[in-house]
Amino acid sequence: MAWRRALSTKTEYLIRDIGMYVGKTFVTQYPKRLSWTYRSAPQSDIFVNTPLLTGFVQTRDMRGNALPQPFHPEFESIHRTGVQAVKILDGRQANEDLYRICLLWSEWIPIDGDRGQPRAKGGTNMRIVVGMSGGVDSSVAALLLKRAGHEVIGVFMNNWEEEDENGVCTSERDWADVRAVCARIGIPYYSVNFAREYYERVFTHFLDEYRRGRTPNPDVLCNREIKFSAFLRFAEELGADKLATGHFARIGEAGGEYTLLRAADENKDQTYFLYQIGQEALSMAMFPVGGLTKPEIRAIAREAGLPVSGKKDSTGVCFIGERNFKKFLSGYLPAQPGEMVTPEGKVVGRHDGLMYYTLGQRRGLGIGGSGDGRRWFVVGKDLANNRLVVQQGEDSPLLYSTSCEIDDLRWLSGHAPATDGEEFACMARLRHRQPLQAARAVIHGGTARIVFDAPQRAVTPGQATVLYQGEVCLGGGTTVSASGAI
Repeated sequence: MAWRRALSTKTEYLIRDIGMYVGKTFVTQYPKRLSWTYRSAPQSDIFVNTPLLTGFVQTRDMRGNALPQPFHPEFESIHRTGVQAVKILDGRQANEDLYRICLLWSEWIPIDGDRGQPRAKGGTNMRIVVGMSGGVDSSVAALLLKRAGHEVIGVFMNNWEEEDENGVCTSERDWADVRAVCARIGIPYYSVNFAREYYERVFTHFLDEYRRGRTPNPDVLCNREIKFSAFLRFAEELGADKLATGHFARIGEAGGEYTLLRAADENKDQTYFLYQIGQEALSMAMFPVGGLTKPEIRAIAREAGLPVSGKKDSTGVCFIGERNFKKFLSGYLPAQPGEMVTPEGKVVGRHDGLMYYTLGQRRGLGIGGSGDGRRWFVVGKDLANNRLVVQQGEDSPLLYSTSCEIDDLRWLSGHAPATDGEEFACMARLRHRQPLQAARAVIHGGTARIVFDAPQRAVTPGQATVLYQGEVCLGGGTTVSASGAI
């Protein structure tokens, strides 16, 4: 099995963008979190196109627990006053070191020069990189692929770097679960840092949308820009034939075109979040648990003794977690309090900032007990006058829309399902887990109008409207406006 050695000219790029570490050990980020002890062989926690050797560097976390980590022989680690620095060995010395170590594991063959021979794609036994979150779904995905005889590599993505109120990194517990699961399954594992890419490609858009008074869904953009773009490129650098995740979705293929199919467990279906990923990603992706139900997944995890079999599913936006949303958002965007008014213009209270509210919201308004005693709901936002529009009664006509306009259209096939101006029947989903709604759609260039067979409640600008025909997810766009909205 051939492989290629590191490119010394890419040292700076690799250290900055593809740094892999145990917990939080990278030189520019958390130099004091781990103490390192070294064995005699050159070793590092940075990866570039190298074999997954069976040796380990011994690391200890801040509590003194030993952590195993695969090492790569073409790197030399240097210890400088508590900071971990890395350099790549070059020339003859590098080849000698590679040959010396690889002879100990004869299945690895070093190649002279900077580029190795590509792996043969496909086949019954593939090299599959699994994006592991520390949850039960991705853990079972890795387990099933390992049982099927594939070469499985677990990779944990650290997309957000922040500590909670107790000074503990919010991703450390998940990373610990990934290590425990991989050890149980018997597969190598790594951690890769995409925090900078996530901030630039996902989080800045998240903030921009709130500035516009809209309610974004960052998970859609994370799948497109991180998991099935930056992470996909990373998996290809590992020589992967496929990239697998724990998403509840399925993939079909006919005539060289790939389709995204709804999951067997309709209540858990996640195609809503995947409608933007495209043909290239679908051709490389695998969703091993897409044909299973959640109870079946947990049963498999229990039977295999996976330590996350009973772990609670994550909810909400990943970088907010269990924290107070209002407090989190106020740390990035200045709030502009204003009046809370009825559709007739009567002032009934004060709001803390339009960005904190979404259509249909009833909790946290602070005006309960007033009016006719019925619950108050957000029915609109007057951005020009910084007013939050509220009304009593969950059956308010202002909460319902018969159609919506969407833009930023994305079609999974790479082409629209109909020509411009041609109406086509479809099913629409306006939010995750919402039952599919019968609708008709007409595309006009980069926008589309969706007309619902039945009025829809709280159609929210900034959220995704995703279209389906049968079990196939066609694609969709971002909701711009809805008829009847203020």
